[in-house]
Amino acid sequence: MRQEDAPPLSILIVEDDPSLSEALRVSVEGAGYSAQTARSLEAGVSSIRRQPFDIVLCDLRLPDGDGINFIRSARDAAPNCSTVLMTAFGTHDIALQALREGAYDYVAKPFEMEELLFLLRKIEEKKKLELENASLRSAITQRFSFANIVAKSASMRDIFTTVKRLAAFSTTTLITGESGTGKELLAQALHYNSPRRGKPFVAINCGAIPENLIESELFGHKKGSFTDATRDKRGLLEEANGGTIFLDEIGEMPLHLQVKLLRALQEQQIRRVGDEQHISIDIRVIAATLRDLEQDILKGRFRDDLFYRLNVVSIHIPPLRDRPEDIPLLVEHFMTKHGKRLGLPTRSFSSEAMQVLMGYPWKGNVRELENCVERALVLSDTDVIDPSVFPDHVRPKGQAQPQNAPPIASGQGLSIKQQTKALEIDLIQRALTRTGGNRTKAAKVLEISHRALLYKLKEYGLGSTHGAANEAVKHAADETATRSEDAEIPQPL
Repeated sequence: MRQEDAPPLSILIVEDDPSLSEALRVSVEGAGYSAQTARSLEAGVSSIRRQPFDIVLCDLRLPDGDGINFIRSARDAAPNCSTVLMTAFGTHDIALQALREGAYDYVAKPFEMEELLFLLRKIEEKKKLELENASLRSAITQRFSFANIVAKSASMRDIFTTVKRLAAFSTTTLITGESGTGKELLAQALHYNSPRRGKPFVAINCGAIPENLIESELFGHKKGSFTDATRDKRGLLEEANGGTIFLDEIGEMPLHLQVKLLRALQEQQIRRVGDEQHISIDIRVIAATLRDLEQDILKGRFRDDLFYRLNVVSIHIPPLRDRPEDIPLLVEHFMTKHGKRLGLPTRSFSSEAMQVLMGYPWKGNVRELENCVERALVLSDTDVIDPSVFPDHVRPKGQAQPQNAPPIASGQGLSIKQQTKALEIDLIQRALTRTGGNRTKAAKVLEISHRALLYKLKEYGLGSTHGAANEAVKHAADETATRSEDAEIPQPL
């Protein structure tokens, strides 16, 4: 069955038999398609030139020509149109010729109408998949387009200019910069704006894979080459064939594998672990590192020949603290991104809050800034966000606590334990409320592990909901107030 909300596919029926033509029209319209008819080759060609059709049903024998000629004309006039040939002369040779000329399929007369409708549904599903794939490719291209890398500083604009020039070529590129500066995002922009965009983009973090596994991950292995090799396995270099391999943290690669990688890049061939056969590959290599590879060469930690092979073009991404003019743009981008994802109303940062963000050194660079903005969006109860919701290490010393924080009682009887409990319950409640009760997201904005959050929910008796948090906060505050009445009694520290 066709989806009711989908626009109907348009079908042109080219058939000189009036009764069959009308029967086909009634049947396909009854199945949810729109249909028009033509009684000759000339009329059919005129119709497809006048307006686009998704599918054409064409008879082999027509008064002024045959269906093979029509397929040729349709191929030039409407390359996205799928043609089905109808023939009472359904020989194998005619079918092969029709397919060679560009027909999608053929049906032999006499045919059951259900058979034809089944074929139309197959074509419809194929077109739907093609449309989804085109939409996905467009979304990916847009996501990783240069226009969507947010920056306005002169240093970043220079980088964009370089990357735009590089995208059209398969030049090996080395990207350097601190953690969190966006090295992988830049590598993705290079790939998805290049002629290789339709091929795989394969990323591997050379520092995240155990040394005894990285060779197998990169080059693959043959069954039986080592204890756990229970089947043949393609390596990531082979998976990236035709596309781009992104070698993140290349400086962490063991020396003995650097030799093998260098040979693979030079010869454009790899050999799986335990195999004697070489496999040809065609890949573009983009490497990235936060290390100073030239210093590593002097210390014997990195091969100079591999460095020169990778460093054909070098791009250095400056840290965020060296380009504070990019911070307002990034903040606005992250507010829109996470506000939409979390279903939060439109908010803005106060001028004081923006000054704090622009003055902070951001050791974690763009990644740390994004986490801070998301946390502020979730924890803020006002439309204008002030610095009180920033983490302690970001907020200037002496900055007031959030307006809705539990009151801190004064006096010698103040219980740090009870005040901490009340504060934790309040923050958990606010995080769960802002994330719609999603514990995983709440743990992220609270900057604790998911397991730690579950433990605290159990410890404070909050159960499976956060609705009881108000009572828990009230209980903790009341208990604190009771203790503060005994302020004259010395308390142990």
